[in-house]
Amino acid sequence: MKRCMVFLCLALALLAALPAAAQDSAPRTRLEAAPDPAQFALQPLVAGLRRPLFLTHAGDGSGRLFIMEQGGIIHVTDAQGQDQRIFLDVSALVSADANSNAYTERGLLGLAFHPDYARNGTFFINYTDRRGTSVVARYQVSAADANSADPNSAEIILTQTQPFPNHNGGHMAFGPEGYLYISLGDGGAAGDPLNAGQDLNTLLGKILRIDVNGATGYSIPADNPFVAGGGLPEIWAYGLRNVWRFSFDRATGDLYLADVGQNQWEEINFQAAGSPGGENYGWKGYEASTIFDQRFVASTVVAPVAEYEHGANGCSVTGGYVYRGAALPALDGAYLYGDYCTGRTWLTYRDALNAWQTMQFQDTRLTISSFGQDEAGELYVVDYSGSVYRLVAAE
Repeated sequence: MKRCMVFLCLALALLAALPAAAQDSAPRTRLEAAPDPAQFALQPLVAGLRRPLFLTHAGDGSGRLFIMEQGGIIHVTDAQGQDQRIFLDVSALVSADANSNAYTERGLLGLAFHPDYARNGTFFINYTDRRGTSVVARYQVSAADANSADPNSAEIILTQTQPFPNHNGGHMAFGPEGYLYISLGDGGAAGDPLNAGQDLNTLLGKILRIDVNGATGYSIPADNPFVAGGGLPEIWAYGLRNVWRFSFDRATGDLYLADVGQNQWEEINFQAAGSPGGENYGWKGYEASTIFDQRFVASTVVAPVAEYEHGANGCSVTGGYVYRGAALPALDGAYLYGDYCTGRTWLTYRDALNAWQTMQFQDTRLTISSFGQDEAGELYVVDYSGSVYRLVAAE
């Protein structure tokens, strides 16, 4: 016991001797106090868009923002929202209803730039084609113009037939290890009639994890959870209804998944960095933490870290990001997300005792189709009605 105390004292002494910068280098994972929503505001950045669904960056040091519209157009703009140009137009490829004025869940749904985009100019899109099939395609930037993609460079690397026109998922993001993660909904209709969420022999109702670092196509990472059998090898996580935006904490590698509910509950799921994958998030046995269909209740289900009920709160969750920028230090380590129907936003975070806490953040009254993150870690809110806002300190 005394020896342990000596080692502890030595460790504390060594920590105290480190420069302050070294002691503070670990990312903040707990908030000592709840942030004050009154200290933050949304600053208009871009307007005049047509049903925007996503905002991201290329990670190439340019500071540019890429804004994706459901109808098939990707715009590129500078960090101030000026000098807006069309980066890629695939409107002729996407589902016809995505270009109508009626609400639809199909169209251009996902965009992800390769982690080495500055060198290889490679990016990926996820869309539903004219037949309603989900398509993941690889593209290249134009050799002549950094603000324009080469439309003739398309290579389709993955397709998934969609039995119904809703619950297509569509979001994509690269994980910290350089693999591409893809969300696919349960196939649509209502109540998961295909029982896809718990079926490991379909890609529907899952998060996929694939290696796209080869010259063509994709391969299966050797450490995927079902690579040796028991399920399709692309599957990383299952039991999901329709994940509408997921993201990795850029500081820790933790994964947050916002899963759209059925009639009553919306949920936020969490997967710690270093997970071997294979988590079952419950659908359709559970809708959030409430039993939905007793026949599919499993003992291995991972419960959500946050949930909210329909009604005044909203009806469809839109996932966001853990804030890791420099401009708003009070938010460092908090996960921001919102509701498409009401425009309410929330923060979910771990407190000083490592317990998950959720607080309402802002009542934006926007139709929140997505959140976005720039190269510096600053956050944005995408309004389906046609605008983008930057989260800033209130004046």
